[in-house]
Amino acid sequence: MTYYRQVGDIPPKRHTQHRRPDGGLYYEELMGEEGFSSDSSLLYHQHIPSAIVDATPWSLPELATLANHPLKPRHLKLHALFPDQRCEDHDVVTGRRLVLGNADVRLSYVAAGAPSPLYRNAIGDECLYVEAGAGTVETVFGTLQARQGDYVILPRGTTHRWIPAGNQPLRVYCIEANSHITPVRRYLSRFGQLLEHAPYCERDLHGPSQPLLIEATDVEVLVKHRAGNAIAGTRMIYADHPFDVVGWDGCLYPYTFSIHDFEPITGRIHQPPPAHQVFEGHNFVVCNFVPRKVDYHPLAVPVPYYHSNVDSDEIMFYCGGDYEARKGSGIGPGSISVHPGGHAHGPQPGANERSIGADFFDELAVMVDTFRPLELGEGALVCEDHAYTWTWAGRGPRT
Repeated sequence: MTYYRQVGDIPPKRHTQHRRPDGGLYYEELMGEEGFSSDSSLLYHQHIPSAIVDATPWSLPELATLANHPLKPRHLKLHALFPDQRCEDHDVVTGRRLVLGNADVRLSYVAAGAPSPLYRNAIGDECLYVEAGAGTVETVFGTLQARQGDYVILPRGTTHRWIPAGNQPLRVYCIEANSHITPVRRYLSRFGQLLEHAPYCERDLHGPSQPLLIEATDVEVLVKHRAGNAIAGTRMIYADHPFDVVGWDGCLYPYTFSIHDFEPITGRIHQPPPAHQVFEGHNFVVCNFVPRKVDYHPLAVPVPYYHSNVDSDEIMFYCGGDYEARKGSGIGPGSISVHPGGHAHGPQPGANERSIGADFFDELAVMVDTFRPLELGEGALVCEDHAYTWTWAGRGPRT
């Protein structure tokens, strides 16, 4: 994301001496994407950022998946994974339960009442949607405030931790990429500015505003990383606390974006899902459906037409409002619908007629479309509503 920010104390020119009050040098770190060929930031540390004193294996939560076979549309009830009200024993990092995944992206869910350990994803960017609750995300760049409806974008390699606020559990839908997650390319100028037709702009993106300095020694950081063709975890012990950055500048950093700041694109007839797109990664996109005026052609049918996902799986996470197309299916807040490639899907029976004449939909949902099939994680296997598959026909399966 080419949008420059400067925070804290930095020297007038990069790669030059930057001295602390006692005359010693700060340690400059370049954090950059695609080698030295894409967005980057320069961070100035009080201590050597490479200094570790121990490294041992970290056992990751269960990441095994099973193919969606036989091929079926599915309904997953994520709130059933964390039924207790406080969720005091769970945190946003280690408490995640894998719902769906493939070689490009993993979708998890967590309800957390405890602070997370320090954590760094060295595989890809993370896009986390706050369904409910609030909290603070402490990062090596500074602090972010995360509230209901916020997306939190964390670039690959960002050391951070989550701290829930208040008594309500922090419910988070986690999109973990094996790539970078960026604003949609068609919304950007060739120099990286969000254009006038984009449904949001730079004013809606909120990055850290000041450094976060913590003094400590022998500090544990959990690192998720590649190990051959597998995903592995390592516990690294740093000689000094990673949150020792006195200043940074550049175009690569974590930020929040509220779904409520997304300006919906509408038209006389039904708009296709790309009109709702907000982010993209390698082989997947993220869209959001927000409260909006709907189609105003005199003969419009406001709910979606039936469509076949010939190239992708469509995953909808329902997080608020009243989703018109799914009425009568059992889907509600906290649900995920899995509509796989190879199967035509669309409104529930009767939704087309009921929608005629509507001028506004009050719905809130986050959609991920993937271009490789998604498999079922352990979370999906224990929270599926098996009746959903047959709701279009009203009967089944055959005996």
